[in-house]
Amino acid sequence: MTDFILVSTTTETEQAAQKIAKALVEQRLAACVQVAGPIYSAYRWQGEVQSSQEWLCTAKTRRTLFAQVEKAIAELHSYDCPEIIATPITDGSSAYLAWLGHEL
Repeated sequence: MTDFILVSTTTETEQAAQKIAKALVEQRLAACVQVAGPIYSAYRWQGEVQSSQEWLCTAKTRRTLFAQVEKAIAELHSYDCPEIIATPITDGSSAYLAWLGHEL
């Protein structure tokens, strides 16, 4: 197990995703943020099944930075209840993990 995590969030536009990605990297809260999309999302919201097209941001960061990453995403996000979830990075190439550590 490493000290690194992936933090994901979805946004309604590519521009919003890019804004979050750039802010996290500029603030050194993430070494890298990938933006993918559009993606199709189906979910239950306010008692009804909804669907939408979204953009996915995946940030590579340290577990110790999660609270700051969460706050930064929440401040930039347009959703009432944005997805902000962390997944541990259990292993990775030593060169990439060293790069992550250096950039954070």
